Amino acid sequence: MKPCTEVVLFLSILFLSYLCIPGWTQPLPSNDPVRVFSLGEVTVPGRRGIDSANTALSRRIEAFNRLDVGRALNLLPGVTLSNVGARNESMVYVRGFDLRQVPVFIDGIPVYVPYDGYVDLGRFTTFDLAEVNVAKGFSSVTYGPNTLGGAINLVSRRPQKRLEFDGRAGLLSGQGHRLNLNIGSNLGKFYVQGSASQLRQQTFPLSAQFVPQPQEDGGRRENAYRNDRKYSLKLGFTPNATDEYTISYINQQGTKGTPPYVGSDPKQTARFWQWPYWNKESWYFISRTALTSTSYLKVRLFYDRFRNLLSAFDDNTYSTQKKGSSFNSYYNDDTKGGSLEYGNRIVRQHNLKASFHYKQDRHRENNQGEPVRTFIDQTLSAGIEDVYTLTPKLSLVPGISYNSRRSLRAENYESATKTITPFSGNNSDALNAQTGLFYNPGNRQQLSITVARKTRFATIKDRYSYRMGAAIPNPDLKAESALHFETAYTDQLALSHPAQFLSLQASVFYSRLTDVIQQVNNVQPGIYQFQNTGKAEFYGGDASLKAQVSAAFQAGAQYSYIHRQNLSNRDLKFVDVPNHKVFVYAQAQLFRRVALVGSVEYNSARYSTSYGTQAGSFVVANTKGSVRLQQYVSLEGGVNNIFDRNYALAEGFPEPGRNFFVNLVIANL
Repeated sequence: MKPCTEVVLFLSILFLSYLCIPGWTQPLPSNDPVRVFSLGEVTVPGRRGIDSANTALSRRIEAFNRLDVGRALNLLPGVTLSNVGARNESMVYVRGFDLRQVPVFIDGIPVYVPYDGYVDLGRFTTFDLAEVNVAKGFSSVTYGPNTLGGAINLVSRRPQKRLEFDGRAGLLSGQGHRLNLNIGSNLGKFYVQGSASQLRQQTFPLSAQFVPQPQEDGGRRENAYRNDRKYSLKLGFTPNATDEYTISYINQQGTKGTPPYVGSDPKQTARFWQWPYWNKESWYFISRTALTSTSYLKVRLFYDRFRNLLSAFDDNTYSTQKKGSSFNSYYNDDTKGGSLEYGNRIVRQHNLKASFHYKQDRHRENNQGEPVRTFIDQTLSAGIEDVYTLTPKLSLVPGISYNSRRSLRAENYESATKTITPFSGNNSDALNAQTGLFYNPGNRQQLSITVARKTRFATIKDRYSYRMGAAIPNPDLKAESALHFETAYTDQLALSHPAQFLSLQASVFYSRLTDVIQQVNNVQPGIYQFQNTGKAEFYGGDASLKAQVSAAFQAGAQYSYIHRQNLSNRDLKFVDVPNHKVFVYAQAQLFRRVALVGSVEYNSARYSTSYGTQAGSFVVANTKGSVRLQQYVSLEGGVNNIFDRNYALAEGFPEPGRNFFVNLVIANL
């Protein structure tokens, strides 16, 4: 974002603050005032209402000051925040499954990078979202392919007033700031929603307990800068009460550095990497048309473009590229496709959905001075699911889908001859099936038992990457598969007053993985290859408890447990997920104008490498306070990592020590 643009955005927030009128207060709200873009939701069939164990609303995300999607998702049980330290990428695991196996969607449209199936959640800020949803294991077949472990859906906003706005201008530790503004207008048959934001930091402070290392002298973290800008615009047309048509555009522009490794593992070395640009553009159309009083057709069409540059340097001056390990690597990817969803309540007992998906991914890459290599995959999926009401309290939800992936183009670069030759083509097919039984003894109670067989196709990187000369490509990799079993219970107990309740959600699960894509060593001397040789099992449970003690005070606690075991090679460790995670929080509204939020999170130790290097356990406490100055104006601030703990999500890549933030807030929501 240019300096003049930053000034305009900041002045816009101040101008809207000036328009506000003093004298309005409210108690701690229990519902989020941000209107969810319902066309962007993908619901789990059979589930009832808002599932707080799998949904984080925008008010909660802001209450806990979660600035990017990765940290917002970490508010949910069964979800673990991780950090791919060598790439400085924010990731999450959902019950042990990574983002290749739990793809990310925006309003139901896939946004993961075509090459490797991942997406850096640190580049996705939360400022313009209405909610984030997670489906674990048993998920709707209308998501399409590759939802082996579930799906993550980022749902945008839809205005409900003639004029609504909210924004923040704030300062962060590490010479950082945030600027964001959302403006929407609903004029009846037409609406518009727009946003602009920037999240920028030069560095972040390390804990005072950090011991200086050769590549890090403490204080401010080296090469830890970020600058993420995002703009979005949505235009909607609602000709009647049942139909809706929208066009959306999203532009993300990012740049970042990768802090060097400063751990004790002799097998790890420091990388001196920077991303001069990490840019993503998306265009999409979503519509819902009522065909009859009981049927509808939903259409999604999308085009997504992703470009980035990774620059590797010789040393920590980040100025020369003379060594063999230094390079400039260019990615130029795009994705196009769409989906059709047909729904029909054929009879009172059956609510049927059928869907068809088409997606074409194109990945182009080259190092500076080399020719461009192109890879193209085409993926198709067709599925059907039904909510069959057996009795007023009991529903059966079966679903099935067929997925197909075709390799249309794959090119190999021969560095010795500097020529491009084709890889052998390959195709893969997979069948998914699931069923769930949902029992609702009361309006606020549900017991469910689900079984789901899900699959994931091997990515372009899985099949064709030489891994910087350490591996042999394997174009013939077939789909991984997982069989999930889950029992879940939800209950909300009313206390002595309508504003008081106790909410409980708990689940236990078991997942059996087969044909896991796993590294097989010494296929050639000193060279490995990825093959479908792995078998594994994941099992555990999640529990969350929320107590609304009064209209002005609520508290909650979450516990997640998981055990992951590689059955085909017990010496290989699964990485980045602790066995135990605990999250405890409390929110209070004081004097109707002051709000306080506090939270404590515990993670047990986790493996950072498959051969046993560990990141230790940690406890981190955060707090935030806000005061309403006028009707639409608030001032808020807080402290993260209050006790300045020296901890890491990945060994050798320390997280921020004690850090501060302060924001000026304007909102008429």
